[in-house]
Amino acid sequence: MNWADFTATEPDLARAVEERFGAFRHHVLVTLRRDGSPRACGLEVDFRGGELWLGMMPDSLKARDLLRDPRFALQANPGGGTDMAGGDVRISGRAYEVGDGETKAGYVEEAEPPEPFHLFRTELTEVVRTSVEDDRYLVVQVWKPGEPVRTLRRT
Repeated sequence: MNWADFTATEPDLARAVEERFGAFRHHVLVTLRRDGSPRACGLEVDFRGGELWLGMMPDSLKARDLLRDPRFALQANPGGGTDMAGGDVRISGRAYEVGDGETKAGYVEEAEPPEPFHLFRTELTEVVRTSVEDDRYLVVQVWKPGEPVRTLRRT
């Protein structure tokens, strides 16, 4: 399921997630190293044309990780301060490289990224948003493909 599918099924959560990612330029991508341990790296993300795109420098370690094992977790930048305005957001899924061709050329024309670069489209496996409601409740929203959003409230 791509970003457009998620947005169509859960528009309110999708909007909150995009706003959270839009609040800052750099976020944290976690990939799996060859030995299976996590690698956390900074990354810019791009919501464009119904997709969540991940762009990376040529032969970067995170790109090599994804080429070997497409699983990833993406954490929105929490920003400064302690209020976590917009909540804490994480997206998990699989990322697949878009080779040279019409799709990548269209992306280059529209986004004008520095070239050369790796471009990955994503398939979502989970979206989680954690926020505080009424200064009393910790609210955790969890979405997985084929399931409605599950909301947990804790005091």
